[in-house]
Amino acid sequence: MKKICVVTGTRAEYGLLRWVMEGIRHSPVLELQLIATGMHLSPEFGMTIKAIEEDGFTIDRKVEMLLSSDTKVGVTKSMGLGMIGFADALDDLKPDLMLLLGDRYEIFAAAASAMIARIPIAHLHGGETTQGAFDEAIRHSLTKMSHLHFVAAEEYKKRVIQLGEDPRYVFNVGGLGIDNILRLKLLSREQLEDSLAFKFAPKNLLITFHPVTLEENTSSNQVDELLAALKELEDTGLIFTMPNSDTDGRVILEKIRLFCSNHPRAVAYTSLGQLRYLSCIYHVNGVIGNSSSGLIEAPSLNTGTINIGDRQKGRLKASSVIDCEPDKFSIKNAINKLFSDEFQSNLKFIENPYGYGGASNAIVQIIEQHSSFPDLLKKKFHDCF
Repeated sequence: MKKICVVTGTRAEYGLLRWVMEGIRHSPVLELQLIATGMHLSPEFGMTIKAIEEDGFTIDRKVEMLLSSDTKVGVTKSMGLGMIGFADALDDLKPDLMLLLGDRYEIFAAAASAMIARIPIAHLHGGETTQGAFDEAIRHSLTKMSHLHFVAAEEYKKRVIQLGEDPRYVFNVGGLGIDNILRLKLLSREQLEDSLAFKFAPKNLLITFHPVTLEENTSSNQVDELLAALKELEDTGLIFTMPNSDTDGRVILEKIRLFCSNHPRAVAYTSLGQLRYLSCIYHVNGVIGNSSSGLIEAPSLNTGTINIGDRQKGRLKASSVIDCEPDKFSIKNAINKLFSDEFQSNLKFIENPYGYGGASNAIVQIIEQHSSFPDLLKKKFHDCF
């Protein structure tokens, strides 16, 4: 049995990893190890570790690393604490392979620790670009520390190879989020309203807005512009999900809470969980913000997306995604387009560039087929010229 150690630090990341974890858990040749860290262990962000346990998973180690600070110094210190915690956890668990997803600083700390411990790494969703966030640099750094690469599109596969990775170990499996849509039985509108304790309006929007981490002190102004545009909407229910633990995230959180306290048709949730979140995407008229879910999952639910600013700039987008600037005028124009009959009628014909599902099974099968993970450690740079 090969021990596969999965690390998860956020609600969204766990939602993408869940069916990979299920596949590993039920594999005849693989043993699942699970490390929870970051926002999962924070009451401020909903203690989402409980959702993981409610799904039947055993948490093998908890790595506390998240300081109660969203400053540059606080996030950097959190990374240092994470490396200390991961060093001990990996020394105890001694996995044969670490499996990581994405581009967050919690995952960078895990990968750096595994690299020094001589543990091979499988990386999911590499090769993507997000020019407005330091996630971009972290994602490509993870690619260079990793040995197996599972990407979501052919363009991303080419980019990972361009970074010098051996094409034999780069696999285009599609987007993981689509598996959630296929495997979960989404709530009906009535069930969702009961679960949220929120009555839908004639029109409804799901809003998730994160800081643009490569911009200095723009979070406050940008969320003000977004809220000013939303305030003028009539007969529209507004469902907010709170931002991640990024630099300058708290000002967004505080402004959303104040807005909801003064707006009769606006509610905010620290964490909806995957079932309610995807059900919201399905039942609302559109999603607004700068979350990757608006680009990867929403098109598969035939729901339009307004993508604000530069946080996701560079990612592949379906024609259901409307890009706009982070100012009130641009956001209002995008909302008008989103609500238009012509735009809404075209949504049923959308093709998602991230595929049609099956990524989770493909990842597990490929890992099962690798007989010797230590042989992956010494990588040769693959030159494309």
